[in-house]
This record gives sequence, C-alpha cells and structure tokens, in this order.
Amino acid sequence: MARLHVKGNPELLRVVHELRAAARTHDAPVWSSVADRLERARHQNQAVNVGQLDRIAAEDETLVVPGKVLAEGDLSKKLTVAAFSYSAGARTKIHAAGGTALSLDDLVRAKPNGSGVRLIA
Repeated sequence: MARLHVKGNPELLRVVHELRAAARTHDAPVWSSVADRLERARHQNQAVNVGQLDRIAAEDETLVVPGKVLAEGDLSKKLTVAAFSYSAGARTKIHAAGGTALSLDDLVRAKPNGSGVRLIA
C-alpha cells in the first residue's frame, strides 16, 4: 500500500490550494502546473540561482519559480520573479538589478490568467 505523505507546511498548502483555485477560475493551466511542482517531494525540486535566471531570461520578463530562489551568481537584467521563497541575498540582488521579487499570491493577483508568465523549473 502506498504511503500518503501530506505536506507539513501550512503556508505551502495554502498557496497550492489558491493556485489550483486560480487555475480553475481563470482557466490558466500555468497555475496548476506550479501547484503540481510545489506538491512534489522536496528532493525533486531544484533551487534556482539568480545567475541562472540571468542566463535564461530576457530583459523585463516575468518568471515563476516553484520553489526557492538563491543568491548565487550575478543578475544584470530587470526581471519580475515570483517564487515560493527567496534567500535574503537573492531578494537583494533582484531589487538591485531594478527587478521585482513577488510572492506567488501577488503574481496570481496581478496576472490571473497567467499570460506573459514563464515557468522556470
């Protein structure tokens, strides 16, 4: 019999629930995909460094990271980044480059249909 594992972080559970509701309400599959990735086991999620974001993103792009953003590397582009969590250094580097670090809830409110959002996994 398969073991049922329930996430213990109540904030994570709340965010997943709200993402699924937004996906249904606004017919936006990107939010469902982000919720699926957040529900995975922790060892299956890779943290993303700001240096990686700088390499793969275009200027003024909106990115969603289903997990944590870390401060390794440099960021030279103005990006809007939404993630479940950030290290203090990552948030500082994003703001120093002229970008914005949002929570997933804030991005869902700003772009409920998910248009113009790129999922980084």
